[in-house]
Amino acid sequence: MKPKVFTNFEEFRKIKGQQLPVGNWYTISQEMITDFANATLDKQWIHIDQKRAAIESPFKSTIAHGFMSVAMISKLLEEAFSIKSVKMGLNYGLNKVRFPNPVPVNSQLRMISFVKDIEVIANNGLKVTFSCTIEIKRQEKPACVAEFIAAFFE
Repeated sequence: MKPKVFTNFEEFRKIKGQQLPVGNWYTISQEMITDFANATLDKQWIHIDQKRAAIESPFKSTIAHGFMSVAMISKLLEEAFSIKSVKMGLNYGLNKVRFPNPVPVNSQLRMISFVKDIEVIANNGLKVTFSCTIEIKRQEKPACVAEFIAAFFE
Protein backbone atom coordinates (compact mmCIF):
# COMPACT_ATOMS: atom_id res chain seq x y z
CA MET A 1 0.00 0.00 0.00
CA LYS A 2 1.22 3.46 -0.85
CA PRO A 3 0.24 6.16 1.68
CA LYS A 4 -1.67 9.22 0.55
CA VAL A 5 0.50 12.29 1.05
CA PHE A 6 -0.94 15.74 1.69
CA THR A 7 1.09 18.94 1.56
CA ASN A 8 -0.78 20.79 4.32
CA PHE A 9 -4.03 21.03 6.29
CA GLU A 10 -5.79 22.89 3.50
CA GLU A 11 -5.19 19.99 1.13
CA PHE A 12 -5.99 17.37 3.80
CA ARG A 13 -9.38 18.96 4.65
CA LYS A 14 -10.59 18.07 1.14
CA ILE A 15 -10.56 14.34 2.01
CA LYS A 16 -13.29 14.67 4.65
CA GLY A 17 -15.81 11.87 4.12
CA GLN A 18 -13.46 9.82 1.95
CA GLN A 19 -11.61 6.55 2.43
CA LEU A 20 -7.87 6.45 3.03
CA PRO A 21 -5.72 3.79 1.33
CA VAL A 22 -6.40 0.27 2.63
CA GLY A 23 -3.61 -0.99 4.85
CA ASN A 24 -1.18 -3.86 4.57
CA TRP A 25 -1.84 -7.18 6.29
CA TYR A 26 -0.04 -7.75 9.61
CA THR A 27 0.38 -11.16 11.21
CA ILE A 28 -0.39 -11.12 14.93
CA SER A 29 2.26 -13.35 16.47
CA GLN A 30 2.34 -14.87 19.92
CA GLU A 31 5.35 -12.68 20.69
CA MET A 32 3.28 -9.55 19.93
CA ILE A 33 0.41 -10.80 22.11
CA THR A 34 2.78 -11.66 24.97
CA ASP A 35 4.55 -8.30 24.69
CA PHE A 36 1.17 -6.55 24.88
CA ALA A 37 0.21 -8.67 27.90
CA ASN A 38 3.45 -7.71 29.63
CA ALA A 39 3.05 -4.01 28.80
CA THR A 40 -0.55 -3.84 30.03
CA LEU A 41 -0.25 -6.41 32.85
CA ASP A 42 -3.24 -8.25 31.33
CA LYS A 43 -1.86 -11.77 31.48
CA GLN A 44 -5.10 -13.72 31.31
CA TRP A 45 -4.39 -17.29 30.18
CA ILE A 46 -6.44 -16.92 26.98
CA HIS A 47 -3.72 -14.53 25.75
CA ILE A 48 -0.50 -16.15 26.93
CA ASP A 49 -0.93 -19.83 27.78
CA GLN A 50 -0.80 -21.61 24.42
CA LYS A 51 -1.14 -25.14 25.82
CA ARG A 52 -4.14 -24.31 28.00
CA ALA A 53 -5.80 -22.30 25.21
CA ALA A 54 -5.42 -25.24 22.79
CA ILE A 55 -7.36 -27.43 25.21
CA GLU A 56 -9.81 -25.13 27.02
CA SER A 57 -10.48 -22.21 24.71
CA PRO A 58 -13.38 -22.34 22.25
CA PHE A 59 -10.93 -20.78 19.75
CA LYS A 60 -8.37 -23.61 20.27
CA SER A 61 -5.52 -21.08 20.44
CA THR A 62 -4.52 -17.94 22.25
CA ILE A 63 -6.21 -14.73 21.15
CA ALA A 64 -4.99 -11.15 21.06
CA HIS A 65 -6.34 -8.60 23.51
CA GLY A 66 -9.13 -6.48 22.06
CA PHE A 67 -7.24 -3.38 23.12
CA MET A 68 -4.22 -4.57 21.14
CA SER A 69 -6.10 -3.94 17.90
CA VAL A 70 -7.10 -0.47 19.15
CA ALA A 71 -3.48 0.23 20.06
CA MET A 72 -2.47 -0.54 16.47
CA ILE A 73 -4.73 2.15 14.97
CA SER A 74 -2.17 4.98 15.27
CA LYS A 75 0.48 2.98 13.41
CA LEU A 76 -1.96 1.77 10.77
CA LEU A 77 -3.14 5.33 10.12
CA GLU A 78 0.45 6.51 9.90
CA GLU A 79 0.94 4.05 7.07
CA ALA A 80 -2.25 5.18 5.28
CA PHE A 81 -1.46 8.89 5.01
CA SER A 82 0.84 11.74 5.97
CA ILE A 83 0.60 15.51 6.04
CA LYS A 84 3.97 17.08 5.21
CA SER A 85 3.31 20.24 7.23
CA VAL A 86 2.47 18.41 10.48
CA LYS A 87 4.92 19.07 13.29
CA MET A 88 3.18 16.88 15.88
CA GLY A 89 0.28 14.47 16.23
CA LEU A 90 -1.46 13.27 19.39
CA ASN A 91 -3.98 10.56 20.18
CA TYR A 92 -7.09 12.46 21.30
CA GLY A 93 -9.48 9.64 22.12
CA LEU A 94 -11.91 7.01 20.92
CA ASN A 95 -15.65 6.73 20.32
CA LYS A 96 -17.88 3.68 19.88
CA VAL A 97 -15.23 0.98 20.22
CA ARG A 98 -16.38 -2.59 19.61
CA PHE A 99 -14.61 -5.95 19.28
CA PRO A 100 -17.00 -8.07 17.17
CA ASN A 101 -14.59 -10.97 16.58
CA PRO A 102 -11.66 -12.48 18.52
CA VAL A 103 -8.20 -12.45 16.92
CA PRO A 104 -6.56 -15.90 17.19
CA VAL A 105 -2.77 -16.00 17.19
CA ASN A 106 -1.26 -15.85 13.68
CA SER A 107 -4.32 -14.09 12.26
CA GLN A 108 -3.69 -11.35 9.74
CA LEU A 109 -5.15 -7.88 10.30
CA ARG A 110 -5.43 -4.76 8.18
CA MET A 111 -7.35 -1.53 8.52
CA ILE A 112 -9.88 0.28 6.38
CA SER A 113 -10.38 3.88 7.44
CA PHE A 114 -12.38 6.93 6.47
CA VAL A 115 -11.95 10.56 7.48
CA LYS A 116 -15.28 11.12 9.20
CA ASP A 117 -14.84 14.66 10.54
CA ILE A 118 -12.26 17.44 10.69
CA GLU A 119 -12.43 20.32 13.16
CA VAL A 120 -10.09 23.28 13.59
CA ILE A 121 -8.65 23.48 17.12
CA ALA A 122 -6.36 25.88 19.00
CA ASN A 123 -2.62 26.17 18.38
CA ASN A 124 -2.94 25.79 14.60
CA GLY A 125 -4.36 22.31 14.89
CA LEU A 126 -6.94 19.94 13.49
CA LYS A 127 -8.98 17.37 15.39
CA VAL A 128 -9.70 14.52 13.02
CA THR A 129 -12.20 11.71 13.61
CA PHE A 130 -11.47 8.52 11.70
CA SER A 131 -13.90 5.66 11.17
CA CYS A 132 -11.71 2.56 11.50
CA THR A 133 -12.44 -1.09 10.78
CA ILE A 134 -9.73 -3.62 11.50
CA GLU A 135 -10.38 -6.67 9.35
CA ILE A 136 -9.28 -10.25 9.96
CA LYS A 137 -8.22 -12.02 6.79
CA ARG A 138 -10.81 -14.60 5.70
CA GLN A 139 -13.28 -13.60 8.41
CA GLU A 140 -16.63 -11.94 7.81
CA LYS A 141 -16.70 -10.00 11.08
CA PRO A 142 -13.91 -7.53 11.90
CA ALA A 143 -11.63 -7.60 14.93
CA CYS A 144 -12.39 -4.00 15.86
CA VAL A 145 -14.63 -1.14 14.80
CA ALA A 146 -13.89 2.26 16.31
CA GLU A 147 -13.97 5.97 15.83
CA PHE A 148 -10.45 7.16 16.51
CA ILE A 149 -9.71 10.83 17.14
CA ALA A 150 -6.31 12.43 16.60
CA ALA A 151 -5.05 15.99 16.93
CA PHE A 152 -2.50 17.29 14.43
CA PHE A 153 -0.55 20.55 14.62
CA GLU A 154 1.23 22.55 11.91
